[in-house]
Amino acid sequence: MADRILVLAEHESGALRERTWELLGLAHRLGEEAGKEVGAVLLGSGVQDLAEQLAARGGCEVLHADDPALAEYTQQGYGRMLEQVVAEESPWMVLASHSPTGWEVLPGLAAALDAVMATEIMAVTLESGTPRFTARVFNGKFEVLWTLGEQPPFLATVQRGAHGAVENAAAGSVRAVSCSLDEAPLRTRYVETRTGESGAVDLTQATVIVSGGRSLGGPEKFDIIRELAETLGGQVGASRPVTDAGWLPPEHQVGSSGVTVAPKLYIAAGISGAIQHIAGMKGAGYIVAINKDAEAPIFQVADVGIVGDLFEVIPALTKAVQQAKG
Repeated sequence: MADRILVLAEHESGALRERTWELLGLAHRLGEEAGKEVGAVLLGSGVQDLAEQLAARGGCEVLHADDPALAEYTQQGYGRMLEQVVAEESPWMVLASHSPTGWEVLPGLAAALDAVMATEIMAVTLESGTPRFTARVFNGKFEVLWTLGEQPPFLATVQRGAHGAVENAAAGSVRAVSCSLDEAPLRTRYVETRTGESGAVDLTQATVIVSGGRSLGGPEKFDIIRELAETLGGQVGASRPVTDAGWLPPEHQVGSSGVTVAPKLYIAAGISGAIQHIAGMKGAGYIVAINKDAEAPIFQVADVGIVGDLFEVIPALTKAVQQAKG
């Protein structure tokens, strides 16, 4: 069906990953503009309940491939099953998250189809009905516009956090696909899953982020940033100089060489606004910038700019929020 956009759903430990909802948000917006239907491919074993959850919130038909060989993720298993589904459905476009799963599976699909793909894209636009894919390169200093020819399917991995999750979609449906997988030819097998340290930060999922820059002066000064973040129910972010100096772990870094985020509220304290940092946070719903320098570039993307000493402004803001919350 060349009139359909398919997204590759991801799940872990019995739950759908947030990146799946982001892909569907992009797919629905693009589908409305291009006049295309939206579908999702859910691969796994014994995940019928997840398929129904995906259809209920995702507003699309969920193509459910259930096979014992897919009980645990392997690149070959998922890749070959996806190839069968795409061959059967003949979609106009296939989108996957720019995640370990996406960057393993989609290149294999592109090779199998002898197709070109775009990676880590930030946006998709249409020109005379043909998609154009935008990505950032050279640490976010430049944007490139990719075209993948005129013939579908168009394949792309999408930067996490670059698009909002699907909202207000009508309930969809679930359809089991008849594809099957023979485990014998697979040269890779699942061994085990190792979980990282508890409490790890995932800024791509945060609705509120309070970020600090090197103007704070040292790691011990981040207590005021943490207090405001906790008061707002958010996470702590940082600019690259902060993580390079070892004041915070790398997972806190926002920017083109860190993570791209799109929270509802982003507060930047003591961050001048290098283009690399702005590239990673300008998709936030509301941006508040606090800096002594009235000419700091961060103010160009801020909804509210406060020219002042962050060591005075942040505690006052924290106190005001606490009072407002009673």
